[in-house]
Amino acid sequence: MDIFQSILLGFIQGITEFIPVSSSGHLELVQQLFNFSGENFHLFLEFINLGTLLALLIYFRKRIWKIIKGIFVEKNYRLALNILITSIPAGIIGLLLSSFIEENSFFSSLYTVCAAMGIVGIIMVIIDHLPHMSKLKDENELTPIRALIIGLLQTFALIPGVSRSGSTIIAGRLVGMDSESSAEYSFLASIPIMAAVCLRMFLSSTGRDYFSANLGPLLLGNLVAFIVGLIALRFLLTYLKKPKSLQSFGKYRIIVACLVIGTLLILA
Repeated sequence: MDIFQSILLGFIQGITEFIPVSSSGHLELVQQLFNFSGENFHLFLEFINLGTLLALLIYFRKRIWKIIKGIFVEKNYRLALNILITSIPAGIIGLLLSSFIEENSFFSSLYTVCAAMGIVGIIMVIIDHLPHMSKLKDENELTPIRALIIGLLQTFALIPGVSRSGSTIIAGRLVGMDSESSAEYSFLASIPIMAAVCLRMFLSSTGRDYFSANLGPLLLGNLVAFIVGLIALRFLLTYLKKPKSLQSFGKYRIIVACLVIGTLLILA
């Protein structure tokens, strides 16, 4: 992994992990566009989650401390329990199917990636024109059932092109939250999953060997992902305060999907 690749992949990871346009989809597009290859290329993509995880922990440090304080001091477990409930489905299914998805060429196909990007983009445009089924002030009013619904829909993000933040924001909207609150809850709920992914990598001897052998590129990629991730978080949570803001990302996804599929058909 050279310097250019590390910076480029770190930048894409940082900006697309939080903005709901699919980090896995964009990383797959860039990988095939620039012909990035290597037997352990996927390990680099797994490890640069460290940078975006750190960005989440820094950005939401006060919220995280409030949740911890609520558990141990105020004996208020509601939000922490909901986050756990939301994380479980994606965690279990990801553990069972992640290797299958990584090794199956169907999921790495640009047609599959673009189809997922386009379909979720259409849903984003549509959902921004629908009235809320119910009004929730914020994630503290979520019930366990609604938290589970968000978690179940989050599992679709295992498919490259869907987007973890996109799927959970859509799910949050469906259960009655606004886009901004859905995004905040999405990011809080993603922390346990991202932490588990990073921990799994370090527990693996293959992962530890790769990390040691590629320390320089990984540090550079994660630094870029961390800085860009913080900027992306601030931008997104400010932008989502605007009415019908989600459809902008939906339109972007549709345009990218159409352009890439159109190019593939022309070149075929």
